[in-house]
Amino acid sequence: MIKKYCFFLAATLLFFQACSEGDNPIVEEEEYTIDWSAVADSSSEKLIITYWNAADKCFNFTNTGEKNFQYWPQAHALDVTIDAYERTHDNLYLTTINEWYDGVKAHNGNTFLNVYYDDMEWNALAMLRAYNATQETKFKTAAIEVWEDIQTGWNTNAGGGISWKKDQPYSKNACSNGPAAILAARLYQQFGDEADKEWALKIYDWEKEYLFNPASGAVYDNINSRTGETNTSWIFTYNQGTFLGAALELYKITGEKGYLNDAIKAADHTLNNLVDSNDRILKNEGTGDGALFKGIFIRYYTQLILHPDLSESVKKRYLTFLTHNAETLWLEGTDKSLLLFGPYWKTKPGYTNDLNTQVSGAMLMEAMTLLPEE
Repeated sequence: MIKKYCFFLAATLLFFQACSEGDNPIVEEEEYTIDWSAVADSSSEKLIITYWNAADKCFNFTNTGEKNFQYWPQAHALDVTIDAYERTHDNLYLTTINEWYDGVKAHNGNTFLNVYYDDMEWNALAMLRAYNATQETKFKTAAIEVWEDIQTGWNTNAGGGISWKKDQPYSKNACSNGPAAILAARLYQQFGDEADKEWALKIYDWEKEYLFNPASGAVYDNINSRTGETNTSWIFTYNQGTFLGAALELYKITGEKGYLNDAIKAADHTLNNLVDSNDRILKNEGTGDGALFKGIFIRYYTQLILHPDLSESVKKRYLTFLTHNAETLWLEGTDKSLLLFGPYWKTKPGYTNDLNTQVSGAMLMEAMTLLPEE
């Protein structure tokens, strides 16, 4: 449903009155409404027009045509395309989704398999969504093939978990376990294979034990089994997002309230610690890979907001935060002439923008359209 939020902008009007001894400005409050559906239309269409390479059938790395193919951002650009297609049923997005399959596969060595387990997980999640949106079996087949390869990343180093990279079995990362648990849980819910449910539980349990701080809600980036050290200084929004996303999926499967509580803890840690304290905007995690992190958090955070079992008080608090970030990005962090988003959602970008930064902002705009009308 379209969500519209109203707020007031101060419009300063100066009237000079000849009969007045002093010329005092008159300030009037003018109601301004953001139509989030229209904003999402503009941002998602702009993503395709500016970044989609029709010849190569994949997304360019910059709005100026730089290619520099990277596998994992293609998944998130596909996710936004699916968001827009599910909302509008516009053939522009359907054509892009179907062509993406051939182009990304070709640029990844004519396969969807990759040395990075997290990269495969992002793409498998997006392809499962693409299958559900289009009913094209090629996406289902590819997602399951990738999932089977992801399972080979599990080993007993550091007590278990999916490795980050095939040649680094000692590195166990949140980014390779949170998405894997989400994928396994969704496959189970859709196709009913009990083995997928067991994988989802096993992966989640490992991540919770080794990388989650239940007292603070922080999700640590990784543990190195060679040294036994857990990197507690790297806490990123996307790891918070996929952990809470996995918890939410397992809550759907089991009905156990503990999973919902875990999701809330991870969300609260993000809102309390991974923001700019001056303005309550999600922190700037840079360009390049980091630019995608906030958008990924927003995707799963929005699903938590929409869950019917979330209390009204928590839902209201989460909605206020999401709306504040979206309004700030649209009103302050967007170059309206180029329709480009900044990596810090309160500051406009330059004339050149990378795909990750643009996709992250587009995720937020699409997320706003999912919220119910008040």
